Amino acid sequence: MVYRVALATRNEDKADPYLRALRQAGLEPVTFTPGCGESLDNVSGLVLSGGTDVDPSLYGESAAAETDTPDRERDDYESALLRSALARDLPVLAICRGHQLFNVVCGGTLIQHLPDTEKHKRRTGGEPVHPVVVEGLLREIFDTREVNVNSRHHQAVDRLGEGLVVTARDPEDDVIEGFVLPSARFAVGVEWHPEDMVDDEKQLRLFTAFADAMM
Repeated sequence: MVYRVALATRNEDKADPYLRALRQAGLEPVTFTPGCGESLDNVSGLVLSGGTDVDPSLYGESAAAETDTPDRERDDYESALLRSALARDLPVLAICRGHQLFNVVCGGTLIQHLPDTEKHKRRTGGEPVHPVVVEGLLREIFDTREVNVNSRHHQAVDRLGEGLVVTARDPEDDVIEGFVLPSARFAVGVEWHPEDMVDDEKQLRLFTAFADAMM
């Protein structure tokens, strides 16, 4: 059986790496954009993709000078999708911006601009930039204590959202690179972009674990 999954994105023209990764894991992705009219009734999982910074007003802060102009339509749309997916206990995989939005939806906050941004904001595609130390579910998925990841973000999780458990950190600066929601069937957030690294068998495991959770 091939499971259909929702890929929440703003721009379908930037969806190709996610579509490729999900198909490589044996899934049938369907793009969900604000106003598209698609329903979670017709899918078995949800992926939240990267993009513009989350509106800081959603976690009670004013925007820093470095923060993107908000895309509140997308924030509200994807927040509603996430809440609905969790209420239905659909597997969720949240990537970069999606990881940050997940934290905010759970009542957490974000660091709007990391002090050592250059380390994390490197547009290297699938080339790894730094290691992360993993534990819990991510350690089970990757079958190792340390994974090399790419990195292109200038924000990160600050106060962790309610119910979330950290499962990955940068060993040098302690930036939170991954978390899970243990109360869900499968709900994982990662700060890096595994969709650009699926030629690495370890990174592909994240998508196959997501797919396996639908069975």
